[in-house]
Amino acid sequence: MKRKYPPHGWLGIFLVIIFWHMNWNLDGLRTHWMFFPLWLGFILAVDGLVYKRQGTSLIKRNLKGFILLFVLSVPLWWLFELFNEVLQNWNYEGREYFSDITYALYASLNFSIVLPAVFESAELVSTFNLRDFAPHWKTGRRLQLIFFVSGWIMLFLLLVWPEIFFPLVWVSVYFIVEPVNYRLGFKNLFHQTEKGNWR
Repeated sequence: MKRKYPPHGWLGIFLVIIFWHMNWNLDGLRTHWMFFPLWLGFILAVDGLVYKRQGTSLIKRNLKGFILLFVLSVPLWWLFELFNEVLQNWNYEGREYFSDITYALYASLNFSIVLPAVFESAELVSTFNLRDFAPHWKTGRRLQLIFFVSGWIMLFLLLVWPEIFFPLVWVSVYFIVEPVNYRLGFKNLFHQTEKGNWR
């Protein structure tokens, strides 16, 4: 059954085209207010593609949950910003032009797109049948303990020697939280990899 590409997907494509062009061609401060609509366009465009491929999507299936991802994304990325106070792995050009309050508001708005972009990308990958090529990963107490301890070791290493171990900032929190979620019965990747679902 052929499905039409939904209107919100076309809106997303329009936003990407407009704000991508403006970001590259306008002078002066611009990214602070163009970043969000550019990435919102990506999110909407991918959601539209997911809907066209499988007849459902995050927006069509659970609009409230989709919006909640934007809200949850803000404190999540501020956590990484807190890590970066020690790591000093990245900085934002033009920070000095904004007051602390203005910067916090713009930053929070732009941080809000992280989880929606990740979830939409994961949904798009899930529309391709990769399960036949994926191994079943048995999760036991030993593996959970290895993950949990490894996560804390990573966190320790990147805080003590950030210039060497800074890439671990992206995985340390996951290694700590994943076995906890598994033990508490919350949704987690362990449950999926046990079934051979690596999408």
